Amino acid sequence: MVEIGAAMVDIPRTQGALLLGGLFSAGLSGIVAVQVVVYFKLYPLDVPIIKTLVVLIWLLDLVHTGFTWAAIWEYLIVYYGNAANSDIIPLSLSLTIVFTAILTFFVHCFFAHRIHLLSKKNWFLTCPIMLLAVCRLCSASATSAEMIRLQSFSIFKLQFRWLFSLGLALSSTVDIFVTLSLFALLQNSRSHSLTLDHVIDSLILYAFEIGSLTCAGTIVSMICWLTMNDNLIFMGLHFVIGKFYANSILATLNTRHELRRSQNSHDMTPQFEVDTQRPRQLQFRNPFDTEGHNIQLRPVHISVEKSVQLGYDTHQIPRTHSLSDQESSIWKDHSKTFDSK
Repeated sequence: MVEIGAAMVDIPRTQGALLLGGLFSAGLSGIVAVQVVVYFKLYPLDVPIIKTLVVLIWLLDLVHTGFTWAAIWEYLIVYYGNAANSDIIPLSLSLTIVFTAILTFFVHCFFAHRIHLLSKKNWFLTCPIMLLAVCRLCSASATSAEMIRLQSFSIFKLQFRWLFSLGLALSSTVDIFVTLSLFALLQNSRSHSLTLDHVIDSLILYAFEIGSLTCAGTIVSMICWLTMNDNLIFMGLHFVIGKFYANSILATLNTRHELRRSQNSHDMTPQFEVDTQRPRQLQFRNPFDTEGHNIQLRPVHISVEKSVQLGYDTHQIPRTHSLSDQESSIWKDHSKTFDSK
């Protein structure tokens, strides 16, 4: 801690917090780059709009990382030896906030579109999410504009503390709304198929993990902003928020491959089903059936007179297996939300 006049500047919690936040965000940015490479290797046939979205997220993440380290350079190199300048807001630091908001907005739009399709185009569910996402973008843009104009954390906190808090609160609200909506929609999509239920369980788990991670990061940053007036820990945490959102959308796209492998492995397991309409008829699901047919084992009828007659039925056994009509319909509802292969 450095004392300058009557002011006390805590170097570890100001410049140190920014440095740690920058290092952690750079590591997450590397994970974003890896996920982009994995995406283009696994899904070369995705529609152009999804590919464009992935490239856009990557570029926004790279620009955000550049502005983050430009701000750290100014604090640690340009202002070296002058701890009083820790209150100054460089232009690059102000721009990190608006780029985080833009990246977050595209991610929220992606999940809102997914919810729109899963809910059978229910606008009453989608519109509030989009409205909150737009308000969050406007709030962050206004925050960046005021930081550029004032160029001082102390003055900004005095006049516009509520504005920055509003943006973080709106972001957390959208995350909670998206997570709960996905949970409810996926839960209602359950069927009596073990194969499809396993996929739905995985989708619910992914939605909860992704939503809770981004929401937790935003809430912790907001708590530090409201309770710690003499340091920049909130800003170090804010550097990381954008990386959480970028990784969340890429993880959602890339997990399709794992879900398909899991679904296919469950499909290859033979299943016995008893027909409730004909209690004595046993149906055997052929794991190599592509036309939705089942093998039906019917009782053998034997009548004895002077001779023994054996009656039997023969059925052609198809070669490959597919989901039933009900399962295929539900699976396509989930697949088309982010896959057009």
